[in-house]
Amino acid sequence: MVVTAKPLTAHANIAILGAGAIGQLMYHKLCLTGQTVQAEQYNDVVLIGRQPHTQQHTLQFTDHSGQTHHAMATILSSDDTHLVNINLLIVCVKAYQVENALLPLLSKLAPNCHIVLLHNGLGPHLAVSEILKHYPSLGLSLGTTSQAALKISQWHIKHTGFGVTQLGHYCGRPLSAQLKHRLQVLHRDNQPLEWYQPVLPILWQKLAINAVINPLTALNKCANGQLAAEEYQPQINAIIDELVDVAKCDGIDLDPAQLSNRVKQVIRLTSANFSSMYQDVTHHRATEIDYINGYICQQAQRYHLAVPTNQSLVAKIDALSQH
Repeated sequence: MVVTAKPLTAHANIAILGAGAIGQLMYHKLCLTGQTVQAEQYNDVVLIGRQPHTQQHTLQFTDHSGQTHHAMATILSSDDTHLVNINLLIVCVKAYQVENALLPLLSKLAPNCHIVLLHNGLGPHLAVSEILKHYPSLGLSLGTTSQAALKISQWHIKHTGFGVTQLGHYCGRPLSAQLKHRLQVLHRDNQPLEWYQPVLPILWQKLAINAVINPLTALNKCANGQLAAEEYQPQINAIIDELVDVAKCDGIDLDPAQLSNRVKQVIRLTSANFSSMYQDVTHHRATEIDYINGYICQQAQRYHLAVPTNQSLVAKIDALSQH
């Protein structure tokens, strides 16, 4: 299946910032579902990349059935004047890249643009919402996805896991009904799209899953499923108990038993998977530890709480990352 994007037209009003595996997955999902709704909607999605000039690339997407789709995608530079047409920006970069990638774009987007942060961990929303006070007509939503994709090459990804995408408004102008409807096409193929208000409790729940699975698999060099072993349970319980205490100070009430059951369920459902932090450490890349267990530690410090288990994990991952 070949999709041709009209280069640089006013039709492009949805942009994905970040062309990694999840960014390209969101691009393909919006395009492929767009075709079933209205062919013209293929032209309303673009990527924003790091290259100095706007380019077009043929992207490949191998879906869960093994079928490969091709799309001719426009990849805008961060200085392209067509950014002013963008009224929905989905940010799919790593947590530690959010500020540097997003903030220079804010003054170039459509005045009523709505921004969606879609990354692991928590923390960037605090800096972004603070800056958005200077852009009162912009809006911010936060989200998380458990869909999975693997990068085969720079412009070829494979869909490797079904999952739910969870979104909710955080501050500023709410998402318009039209854009909400446009995002609703992500709700297909056993991959629900769920809306939450308030959104932070659901993100803290996802943080708990990441705070357990990511550092423990990276440190023990194992697939997710190994964490079901009895030897890991005291550490898992300590991570969750500390997180629940910190979240409570943040005004978020979480049930530790419920959270523990959810973490165990995810470990079981993703038993053969290798976490993103395991892969980052293996490939000597920066990790998102500062926005996962590190965020728990940062908030704990604000409330004068001791979180020794999470602090220890941050220190150990930092030490691993320096090798």
